[in-house]
Amino acid sequence: NWCFPPGRRVQSSKLGPTPPRLLTEEEFQLQGEVETRKALAELRSFCQSPEFSAWTTVSRIQSPKRFADFVGGACHVTPNEVSAHEREFGLESLSIDEELFEEDDDDDDEEEENISDSSGG
Repeated sequence: NWCFPPGRRVQSSKLGPTPPRLLTEEEFQLQGEVETRKALAELRSFCQSPEFSAWTTVSRIQSPKRFADFVGGACHVTPNEVSAHEREFGLESLSIDEELFEEDDDDDDEEEENISDSSGG
């Protein structure tokens, strides 16, 4: 407390903590990709370590060969999974979602017209 002048201490307590800066869409995507790659590398490293019980793990998973390929450095998703993800969450799905929401808005307008007509108008 003796290092800071009293006025400075009061000013900082009045302002409160500054809220964190929100990420842009591009920053969010980039952070997701970087963190995913880092986590997958950590997982591969752990799976190759002596502490890892390979036999126990392999006996519990559906596709032991795919898992072994992943640990050896192969991609964690198949091309089919990438395609399915693109169909569901890619740009194509955004336009479909917009169309669905536009249809919902039109339905709401019709419902409002029907309500006003039936209320004696």
